[in-house]
Amino acid sequence: MTKRLDLLNIRSSFFRSVFVAAIVAFVLSTGIYAQNIDVEKLTADLEPEIRQMMIEGNIPSASIALISGDKVIWTGAYGESNLWARTPATPQTVYLIGSTFKAMSTVALLQLMEEGKFKLDDPVSKYLDFQIQGDDPNNPVTFRHLLTHTSGLTGDFGAIPLWSNDAPTKLDEWVRKSLKVSHPPMTKVEYSNAAFTLVGYLIEKLSGVPYRKYIQEHVWDPLEMTSTAFDPTPGIDERMSVPYVVDEKTGKQTPTVRIRAAVFPAGIVYGTVMDQSNWLITNLNGGIFKGKRIISEATMDQMMTLQFDQFKGGIEGIWGNKTAGFGLTWWVQVRDGDRYFAHSGSLSGYTAFLLGNRDRKFGFAILTNGNRAHPHLFKLADRAMDLMKKYSTDQKTAAVSPAAIGEKK
Repeated sequence: MTKRLDLLNIRSSFFRSVFVAAIVAFVLSTGIYAQNIDVEKLTADLEPEIRQMMIEGNIPSASIALISGDKVIWTGAYGESNLWARTPATPQTVYLIGSTFKAMSTVALLQLMEEGKFKLDDPVSKYLDFQIQGDDPNNPVTFRHLLTHTSGLTGDFGAIPLWSNDAPTKLDEWVRKSLKVSHPPMTKVEYSNAAFTLVGYLIEKLSGVPYRKYIQEHVWDPLEMTSTAFDPTPGIDERMSVPYVVDEKTGKQTPTVRIRAAVFPAGIVYGTVMDQSNWLITNLNGGIFKGKRIISEATMDQMMTLQFDQFKGGIEGIWGNKTAGFGLTWWVQVRDGDRYFAHSGSLSGYTAFLLGNRDRKFGFAILTNGNRAHPHLFKLADRAMDLMKKYSTDQKTAAVSPAAIGEKK
């Protein structure tokens, strides 16, 4: 009976939220025809799929955006970001964006590469003032290894509750004490938050600017991502969604603890789907946002190119077909002749996903306060892409074969 009531609450909040979504879609209608996509027909097909995703995935709320070219063509917000207060989600609701942030950190690092500060296949030890535990000089960890989860690096997550009196280990202390190579680089692909924590430290060392400040000034500010932060401001916190997990015994949605952690550069970041849209637009347009270039097109292309052919065949067993693998941070694959890039993000009580079609310049962004809802978000994203193709009068720029995704190294 409890589960039935939860599903009814999701359904009722969905219909309340359709009104919000309709208003947003109307406001954005000036860009609809310029993009040559029939958004009205698209959303008529998509919204039932959103409702089904929320029910099947036990997702209290979701904020979604669709991108074509350099414009957001539609946003929708569904469900309640705070079930107790019955707060309707909006496109400006704040969620944890999780590991979707990793590619932002990668862009920051590669900006420094473009300045000549390092080369992608350099050993990272060359730029550190300490020795990584277990790093072999004859087979050292490189920058490329860090960005493809082939470094073999591990380390404690170092999580503590947000409201704890304790503080996470500082970044420079954590990399010295916790970071270690558990197996030789290129042995296998093993997802590594530790590697991306080191990326944060390297950005700080190579730029001479504190990591948080560098990201703010060189990524978020140029992209007008005003509601994205490591440490939410009062104005951001006011719009914060509550993270929920489903109690296994009762089947009820239960609030869970927000955390801080030593590995915050790996993705303990908060933001909105509108800011995520700006990020997707930049990636879909070769590193340019509103005429501002933050990274070269060649570097962006390399981020979206499969790096190691021997490791292709899916990401973590949860996403992608036989062509899929890691670019530089981005997940990449070819589906139905189109090249895609993607990444998910999650911590307890939050799941996020970004998907981009490089050839048609379509993007899909979703943030939720549902727990471990990955497969439901992936399915919806694919459906949204297919519908954008179905209701588009534009032709894609070029078709590619699965082999065209390439092998970088």
